[in-house]
Amino acid sequence: MNNLLDYTLEDLQNWMKENNEAKFRAKQIYDWIYKNVWNFDDMRNIPGSLKEKLKVNFNINIPKVVAKRESEKDGTVKNLLEMSDGNVIECVIMKYKYGNSICVSTQVGCRMGCKFCASTLGGRIRNLTAGEILSEVLVSQKLIGERISNIVLMGSGEPFDNYDNVMKFLELVNSDNGLNIGQRHITLSTCGIVPKIYEMADNEMQITLAISLHATTDEKRKSIMPIANKYSIAEILKACDYYVEKTKRRMTFEYSLVNGVNDSEKDAHELADLLKGRLCHVNLIPINEIKENNFKKSRKNNIERFEKVLRNYGIEVTVRREMGSDIDAACGQLRRNYIEKH
Repeated sequence: MNNLLDYTLEDLQNWMKENNEAKFRAKQIYDWIYKNVWNFDDMRNIPGSLKEKLKVNFNINIPKVVAKRESEKDGTVKNLLEMSDGNVIECVIMKYKYGNSICVSTQVGCRMGCKFCASTLGGRIRNLTAGEILSEVLVSQKLIGERISNIVLMGSGEPFDNYDNVMKFLELVNSDNGLNIGQRHITLSTCGIVPKIYEMADNEMQITLAISLHATTDEKRKSIMPIANKYSIAEILKACDYYVEKTKRRMTFEYSLVNGVNDSEKDAHELADLLKGRLCHVNLIPINEIKENNFKKSRKNNIERFEKVLRNYGIEVTVRREMGSDIDAACGQLRRNYIEKH
């Protein structure tokens, strides 16, 4: 049975035509879905005969919230969602002055193997469909009773390892007939799958592309990110330059600061040398510590020194505000703890 959330309005209009139903019914059904009505029987202006057809052909797969943690520090909400097949994923709602952001997962687990990330422990189970990723946003909006205006694809999974479903998801959330979240309000984070950076650049989308760099040399990057064995930093930066040229959008480079691993003043100068002159922004991320490794968060003075070095080179830089540090904030932590208990 098909998940109706995987369908664009045009897809559903085509289905109506193929099944001898009026085209305008597709828009009516779409409107109900985005009003948080996910049971065909509750769609009041839909004829009974069409409802029966829909029940035979479609599900509206909205996940069940099986665990919820809310930060007492900043109001961040972390949800553990159970999908229709019993797999669990995480999403995080972050509240800012400019609106609500959501960090969504794109896969159940992850196979990229980054050493500092809890999401990759246990590997990738499967990809999420476009509609399943969309359902994270829908269920979260209903939970908080407020609109979500910004999306980051930075939860469990590597978005470019699930490229087609992620592109369909971006189409769905950007649609005027759906959530209508503008591309400039969406950030996609990748560990650096080079061919997909070029492919996305050729699509000339206006989302923000964020590269998880986390090291300044290939040797050091290989020690913490297995993807570095396939794509060098030079190859990634060349692809990023192409992306900027095609889209005219500023790149973001994410750099997780690990105490004694990649947070020295020398590392800061090397990063600045790599990025100077590029249209980019650096997001320094004090890591969330997890029990499965010995990585420790950088000391405050090291973070401040690192930031200062980059600023002295004229590179725009921010230190990511630590959201939900009291609620298993590290990506994959809540899911892993749940699995261990069940």
